[in-house]
Amino acid sequence: MRVAETVAKETLDHQERPIPVPGPDEALLRVHTVTLCGTDLHIWEDDYATPLPMVQGHEFCGVIEALPEPHTSRAVGDRVAVSPILNCGACYACSIGRTNACDRMSVYGCYDVPGALAEYVTVPVHKLFPVPDALPMELASLCEPTSIAMQAVNRSRPQAGEHALVLGCGPIGLLATLYLTSLGVRVVAADTVPERVAFARRFGAADTFHVDLGREFPTVEQAALLDRNTGGFGPAIVVEATGQPSSLDNAIRLVSTAGRVVAVGISDRPVTLSMRTLPVKDIELIGSRNSQELIGEAAELLSRHPEQARALVTHRFPLTKAADAFETMRSRTELVGKVAVDLTEAAP
Repeated sequence: MRVAETVAKETLDHQERPIPVPGPDEALLRVHTVTLCGTDLHIWEDDYATPLPMVQGHEFCGVIEALPEPHTSRAVGDRVAVSPILNCGACYACSIGRTNACDRMSVYGCYDVPGALAEYVTVPVHKLFPVPDALPMELASLCEPTSIAMQAVNRSRPQAGEHALVLGCGPIGLLATLYLTSLGVRVVAADTVPERVAFARRFGAADTFHVDLGREFPTVEQAALLDRNTGGFGPAIVVEATGQPSSLDNAIRLVSTAGRVVAVGISDRPVTLSMRTLPVKDIELIGSRNSQELIGEAAELLSRHPEQARALVTHRFPLTKAADAFETMRSRTELVGKVAVDLTEAAP
């Protein structure tokens, strides 16, 4: 089988390897599509904790080629999306059902386990989730990032009729907007890139605004827009999806008294917060990581919104051009939603 392995900084090695043999309770999966995220880019740039070499790819879908016998929940030929996190089952987080925050997790293509930039992978059967007929297979790899956005939204405990502000209109912010609006929450979305701001309306944002890094935020006009959308009290929910320290500061400043701020964007940079703001505003500051096996729910959400799912994947490359996929992510010279690697093209 063909494999693209990241062997050093910005260096992919295309190899031929034997098809892996599944262990007990594992399925053999023929990979269909892998979508890439910021973590993948950092690994490729050797700017992440993942040691190289590593076969990357944790957002993926495929078709079951073989199953342990007998098996009743899945069948050979099933189209499936994959939950890529393998949790330990023994740490505190796992013991309370928060497997998404496992202390000793492994992740396909990120930690310990080779990923899906390969024609075949083996996956525990319980990590496979059916792809609905209404969801095209080439979009099913989006189930993983969608599950992350859904986890962040669920952490905010949204209620229909509430107001939310989503900071960051990258894929996670857009998918959070889509999910929030499907739950009856009115969303205002903001980003520093005007094209992304406009894109957010396609995912259900009722209003949007562009954050100009050279100007005070929010401007008088933007503050008035927020007031119109929140009854003058500020959003009950703010989803911070950029990882920028200044954006988290904005989230805490703008959220309503007694509101909830969910931080899903990740950065190593420090944040300085006033010790007055959290207790005086009586707000909740909540972290969100990965998802609690929401791949199935994500597949259902995407199957109801195939137009948005298709719009989110802005670039596609065959496995032989995987390096170009990473370069496209890094370039940022045009609107880049999700970059996909298609493993269904014929071998040269």
